[in-house]
Amino acid sequence: MFPQSMSIEDYQPKSTLVVPEHIVRRAKYPFIDVHNHQWDTSPARLAQLLSDMDAMNMRVLVDSPVMNGCCDWVRKAVANIREAGHGRFVVMTNIDYTNIDAPDYPARAAGELEADIQGGAVALKVWKNLGMILRDSKGQLVRVDDPRFDKVWDVCAKYRIPVMIHTADPRPLFQPMDKYNERWLELKTHPNRSQAPGAPTWEALIEQQHNLFARHPKTIFIAAHMGWLANDLGQLGAVMDRMPNVYVEIGAISSELGRQPRAARAFFEKYQDRVLFGKDAYVVPEYWTCFRLLETADEYFDPTRRYHGLWQLYGLDLPDPLLKKLYYKNALRLFPAISRAGFPE
Repeated sequence: MFPQSMSIEDYQPKSTLVVPEHIVRRAKYPFIDVHNHQWDTSPARLAQLLSDMDAMNMRVLVDSPVMNGCCDWVRKAVANIREAGHGRFVVMTNIDYTNIDAPDYPARAAGELEADIQGGAVALKVWKNLGMILRDSKGQLVRVDDPRFDKVWDVCAKYRIPVMIHTADPRPLFQPMDKYNERWLELKTHPNRSQAPGAPTWEALIEQQHNLFARHPKTIFIAAHMGWLANDLGQLGAVMDRMPNVYVEIGAISSELGRQPRAARAFFEKYQDRVLFGKDAYVVPEYWTCFRLLETADEYFDPTRRYHGLWQLYGLDLPDPLLKKLYYKNALRLFPAISRAGFPE
């Protein structure tokens, strides 16, 4: 008897398709995860991470905190990391948004960033609160391309450290929750992902981000989550063609790549020097799906998270030269502070 009361949230069909399967629990080459979140850098936590990383062939984890300024946290994290040794962990820092309307704010924020860099931070992480949540003393949303941060971007250019920037969220999360929205299931099961009334449009936020990239051509920007344009690789490619200071990482968008394997592989071939490996949420079995996506030609396999899209994935079967660039070569070039020990030529 068919359960008429069953909802789509409960529907999890088991495929009858029989095709070759290659479960990949260890990356073919040592890799650098440039987008990870580890607020706990205690010795015990780092020891557990090292065990996981060795099993997966993750050589270096780049910690990407989400805080309001990081000076004290960065210093403590760097001290713990150096004590753990091995050169296996590095850490980013954040912008301090305190008293953003003060006349001295631009110079103060830039000075704090410079102190963090000199203290061991390898990059700057900018989260989506800039543009979507952060407000000034008048209650106005602070734009992604606000000129008050110009000195911050100049410091990054001076030290040649990249800016990992997460702007907005997937476009369907800004659209009506109706029968046409391909992320309906995510909006139903995770209502906090829906954008509040009065929030900026997705188009406005992405325009602000691209304005920022264009205004600061000497600053290296890594668009987190492929700039939420992995579902429109033609548009993303046009952005990268116009702005050679823009790089991308693949955190949390494996479902977008896996539903268009031929187009995604062609994109990786064209921009092979500008795409980096990132995972975002630290869940070990989800890394296995990423390895399978990148390294195999498997067909119709499960995504990391079903609610990201009601479709299956297909492997990109990237050739070894592209895998090496994606897994570690591009990151080593952008993050000169990362030790090259343990990586093949």
